Amino acid sequence: MSSSSLSSSGFDDLFSKRDELSCQIKLEEEEKERLQHDIRSLSEKLSRVNESLAQKMAAYDTINRTIAETEAAYTKILESSQSLLSVLKQQAVNFHKTSAPRRKEH
Repeated sequence: MSSSSLSSSGFDDLFSKRDELSCQIKLEEEEKERLQHDIRSLSEKLSRVNESLAQKMAAYDTINRTIAETEAAYTKILESSQSLLSVLKQQAVNFHKTSAPRRKEH
C-alpha cells in the first residue's frame, strides 16, 4: 500500500462519516421542526383552555355569590315573615280579649 492509497482511504472514511452525520443532522433538524410545531400547537391549546377556564371560574364565582346573597335574602324574608306572623297572632289575641262581650255583674 502506498501512502497515497492510505490517504485516499482515510479521506473516503471521512467523506463517509461526514455524509452519515449530514443525514443524522437533517433527520434531527426535521424532528426539531416537528417538535417546535407541536409545542406551538400545544401552547395555543393551553392558552385557549386557560382562557376558557378563567371565564368559567369567574361565572362559577358569580353564581356562588348570587346563591349566597339569595339565601341570605330568603333567610331575612323568612325571619321577617315569622316575626310578622307572631305580631299578628298577638294582635289577634289582644283584639279578641278587648272585643269579647263583657258580662254584667249582678
